[in-house]
Amino acid sequence: MDLSKLKPAEGSVKNQGKRIGRGQGSGKGGTATRGHKGAKSRSGYSRKLGFEGGQMPLQRRVPKFGFTNINRVEYQGINLDTLQQLVDDKKINDTVNLDSLMSVGVTGKNDLVKILGRGELKAKLKVTAHKFTASAKAAIEAAGGEAVTL
Repeated sequence: MDLSKLKPAEGSVKNQGKRIGRGQGSGKGGTATRGHKGAKSRSGYSRKLGFEGGQMPLQRRVPKFGFTNINRVEYQGINLDTLQQLVDDKKINDTVNLDSLMSVGVTGKNDLVKILGRGELKAKLKVTAHKFTASAKAAIEAAGGEAVTL
């Protein structure tokens, strides 16, 4: 050990930097590193999301696009393979209606339900829903079940 290797114990020296805005004697008084004038020099300033220094922001430069039909009816789609999986898991028995679908968490309270034809259905089910695709209806009836439209 020699004098060139001496150093203070770990954690004993805490250099927290210069405190700004504490008078002229500190060397960081006056404007307190904020410069002169402008929004960023003022207290209470916070930059808004998307602000580009007064330039027209991107979300206002890009034009609106498309069309939203206010009369559109949204259906919650449920495929046949989903129904078969619920039968395999013994979550539904021989009847499938809105209450049973809601209780297993497939649909919400106010959802309109449409049965879609993906997958295959082996179980004999009486399915009650708002709409059916032609292939789904055919598959349900081919399995010996019944498709009831609300």
